[in-house]
Amino acid sequence: MNNLRELTLRGTILGAFITVIFTASNVYLGLKVGLTFSSAIPAAVISMAILRLFSGSTILENNMVQTQASAAGTLSSIIFVLPGLLMIGYWQSFPFWLTLAICAAGGMLGVLFSIPLRHVMVVKSNLPYPEGVAAAEILKAGSKTEGNDANDGLKDILFGGVVASLVSLFTNGFRILSDSTAYWFTAGKSIFQLPMGFSLALLSAGYLIGIMSGIAVLIGTIIAWLFGIPILSLISDYDSSQPLSQIAMGFWAKDIRFIGAGTIAIAAIWTLLTLIKPVIEGLKISFKTMRSDVSASDIAPMDQDLSPKTIFLIMAGMLMILLITFYAFIADSGLSLGVAWSLVICAVLFAFIMGFLVAAACGYMAGLVGSSASPISGIAIVAAIVISLILLGLGEINGMLDSIEGTNFATALALFTTSAVLAVACISNDNLQDLKTGYLVQATPWKQQVALLIGCIVGAIVIAPILEILYNAYGFTGAVPRPDMDQSQVLAAPQATLMTTIAKGIFSHNLDWTMILIGLAVGAVIIIIDLVLAANNSKFRLPALAVGLGIYLPPSITMPIFVGTVLSWIIKRNAYAKARTLKLNPEEEYKKIDRKAALIASGLIVGESLVGVILAVVIVISIASGGSDAPLAISADLGILPQYLGLLVFVAICILFIRRALSVLKR
Repeated sequence: MNNLRELTLRGTILGAFITVIFTASNVYLGLKVGLTFSSAIPAAVISMAILRLFSGSTILENNMVQTQASAAGTLSSIIFVLPGLLMIGYWQSFPFWLTLAICAAGGMLGVLFSIPLRHVMVVKSNLPYPEGVAAAEILKAGSKTEGNDANDGLKDILFGGVVASLVSLFTNGFRILSDSTAYWFTAGKSIFQLPMGFSLALLSAGYLIGIMSGIAVLIGTIIAWLFGIPILSLISDYDSSQPLSQIAMGFWAKDIRFIGAGTIAIAAIWTLLTLIKPVIEGLKISFKTMRSDVSASDIAPMDQDLSPKTIFLIMAGMLMILLITFYAFIADSGLSLGVAWSLVICAVLFAFIMGFLVAAACGYMAGLVGSSASPISGIAIVAAIVISLILLGLGEINGMLDSIEGTNFATALALFTTSAVLAVACISNDNLQDLKTGYLVQATPWKQQVALLIGCIVGAIVIAPILEILYNAYGFTGAVPRPDMDQSQVLAAPQATLMTTIAKGIFSHNLDWTMILIGLAVGAVIIIIDLVLAANNSKFRLPALAVGLGIYLPPSITMPIFVGTVLSWIIKRNAYAKARTLKLNPEEEYKKIDRKAALIASGLIVGESLVGVILAVVIVISIASGGSDAPLAISADLGILPQYLGLLVFVAICILFIRRALSVLKR
């Protein structure tokens, strides 16, 4: 099989194109809700459908395209930290070269650090690699059916993309449809609301995470808005002449958000602790394989990784880029040359060593629980805390923290260093999953590694411009470029807000721990409940991280996510029931239906996200020309009609989603 076309120019160009699309989509979705979606499977489907139009396309060429494009779903996670530099006021924009360098160097190190793990953790391991196996099955199915499945899959992605694009245009562009609605009321002094959001991207994200996580998100929303806000409004004196929504969102921003942050923090760290054994095992394997030559030239192509010489040469290049990048970041701080270089060396060594450790940890966790479920945010929290404490100690010695500006700089450096570690973690989390796919379809590993390195560079090139456009068009929580911006359009950037809060609190010694401690307690209770459920072999579980997100995010975001999880439950129940009625294998039929639904969901995410990015470009151009920040909006006052229309369209698309997913059983 390895005589077939594999790493080709047309495949590389197609992979780069798909990488740009999915990077833009993931950056938008990640900033809006704190979730990203795996791009490997949609990329494989698109690749199979497009390359089928050319002569000589092969399963191995398709695998290379999805390998390259999968970098989009992972490297875009850099947004979980980087926007924090604007939130603390250190950056006023995203410098292109600094952002490109930190993303590309970190991502490429993630590829290189995980290469030595391939032989033992992919070839010789029994780890399940759920996404890697699923991608391989889709590639094989597409190959066997000469592309028919791929064409159907592409139609599903395009269907979702077109529907979400139109709805997003009428919602965020023309403003004819509302993106959310809520009914506010009081009981005594306590403020309540009945909320709903209509985002199709969030609906699809809900479908992909499943009903158990959806119920956990709902429980978090209930904790925040059925207990937290009513209690705070009951015991507080507030100006009753203000709109209830304004008062309640003030309580949420000042207090409830930090309860959610505490819950997310303990949940992420607990997830890491539960995986401590595989983390240690991954480190042992990594150190062991680095001592042996597993890429000898006399081994079969299917077993060839990049040579150790190539790995170390690229690694040395990335180390130089990191040194230059960190010096460029620190040079404007006004510190003496000696202090500046000591900080550069400290930050680069931390990023390099911590990156190597998390590469082994993430590679193992991805094999164990899958890339999507791997607790990247937990690794980012740990990295942010450790580097903040290191810089705090150095700052006490060299006097860097004696001024407000110095403290702000130290906070910024901690966030920038964490972003480098996160880039390594993201890609190493994804690399072994891709290598598992390649192993199952008999691809050449070193060619996959080259494809992923290319994917890192392409993804890194587009991240800075996309972040810049989205910031200027919508703004982030705690960082808006203009004071008169529409607050309902501001992107939440939840993880970046959390990282910023932690780093600022460590350096300023004034972090208000009350709400965070309440969140830690809530998270601990949820974890105990989940352990009890596990001990009783319950089918239902209560993931604390999802509960934390439910508390942390506003209900206009969490409710469509929950509705999406309900759709996944409805589709699964109907699939099993109809399969039994038709005397078909329920498991096999559900796999087909779930695959179709996942592709529709991916299309909905991509459609809404891309229109969000395109509208951001239009808004920035309008503002630069002296126009408004809603240049396409219909000027007529439609009252509450957009809310009713938004709800009607949302319900109609939910029904259409279910019907199209279940249409597989009618064949």
